[in-house]
Amino acid sequence: MSERRDLEIIAELVPVGSRVLDLGCGNGELLAYLRQHKACSGYGIEIADANVHACVQRGVDVIQLNLEEGLALFDDNSFDVVMQLDTLQHLRNTERMLKETARVGRIGIVSFPNFAHWPNRLRVLGGRMPVTKVLPYQWYDTPNIRVGTYADFEVLARKSGLEVTDSFGLQSGRVVRRWPNLVASVAVFRFEQR
Repeated sequence: MSERRDLEIIAELVPVGSRVLDLGCGNGELLAYLRQHKACSGYGIEIADANVHACVQRGVDVIQLNLEEGLALFDDNSFDVVMQLDTLQHLRNTERMLKETARVGRIGIVSFPNFAHWPNRLRVLGGRMPVTKVLPYQWYDTPNIRVGTYADFEVLARKSGLEVTDSFGLQSGRVVRRWPNLVASVAVFRFEQR
């Protein structure tokens, strides 16, 4: 998987000059990229001390916050875009966080490991949990609270009152639109509140 190319593909979903909130921003690489290449501004939310420090080193504005506590410190429509990349699978209340994302921003962008990717299916068929580049942990030592699939998110989005405006998979740095639930290791969705 080309992580840099994945970052560039996701950045294409963000309009130029947007005010962005990145939930679980990691080391701030995407926010720095958006600032440099798309004239965006905004904040990252991160819980890990090392990642907060890395954001500061990059000059990315970051707030240390546990996402399980919600986004109450932000008003409705505070941001043009709210992103949750590789974050949902770590949260206990995914539906609540999606609704908060839609409340705080006009556009939401999420990505997560697609558990329905064919190598994962084969591994489960063989009686074992998958360990891959995108899901790199053993079942007993994972930070993931849950796993999800591309198809599952479509159902959750409808249930949460979200309108999916674009969706695709990512596999090895390329966009997958044909059979993404089977062929892609990462699911990506862009949505708005209905």
